[in-house]
Amino acid sequence: MVTKNQIKFIKRLSLKKNRIKYNMFVVEGEKIIKEFINSSYKLEKIYSVNPEKFTGYDSNLISVKELKSISNLKSPNGDLAVFNMVSFTLKNENFYVALDGINDPGNLGTIIRTCEWFGVNQIICSKNSVDCYNSKVIQASMGSLSRVHVFYDDILSFIDSKKMDVYGADIDGDRYDNIKFKSSGIWVFGSESHGISKNIISKIDKKVKIPKSHDNIKTESLNLPISLGIILSKIRL
Repeated sequence: MVTKNQIKFIKRLSLKKNRIKYNMFVVEGEKIIKEFINSSYKLEKIYSVNPEKFTGYDSNLISVKELKSISNLKSPNGDLAVFNMVSFTLKNENFYVALDGINDPGNLGTIIRTCEWFGVNQIICSKNSVDCYNSKVIQASMGSLSRVHVFYDDILSFIDSKKMDVYGADIDGDRYDNIKFKSSGIWVFGSESHGISKNIISKIDKKVKIPKSHDNIKTESLNLPISLGIILSKIRL
């Protein structure tokens, strides 16, 4: 059975500072938990209303009431696990996605999932971006975070260190469908509300936009993950 101290500890992991302090994070849902189990992450403990589903792993029985008290979901689905973080090393590749000031956890999670779909397994985030171990990020990534590694760095320094062509998604750019892209380079995406930072814009070699189908469309912008998906489909397929 789960103890009061365990419940208290899991609740503490809802805060970024405590995730960093203990080097642990929470994953919810049987499918996503099993994807993290089958990854490089080390399982600490599972709490489930039906622990028999996780035979062979360190799993504890938890009541529905107890699970609701520690879950980050409005409707907990019966399973919660604590994992240890892993320190990954950024691999040298010819293609990178960099995210500048992404604050919406749902957007980051969807971007992680979209990147995996198009074979991008590393993402560079600016240091002021949302924590990838935020529960909403993990849920939105649908398990992809167990395979896509997210690194937090100064994007300007990262760009300078790579000496690669730099592209940026920007409303003032050229139409993406009129450009023949290289398969290599750094692609920078900014937040929906602020776009790419001015200091990073100065480093971009080519700004690119996704045009509206006609001028009468009133909406001002596309959802960020959708924009990223459209551009990755152009480059990676």
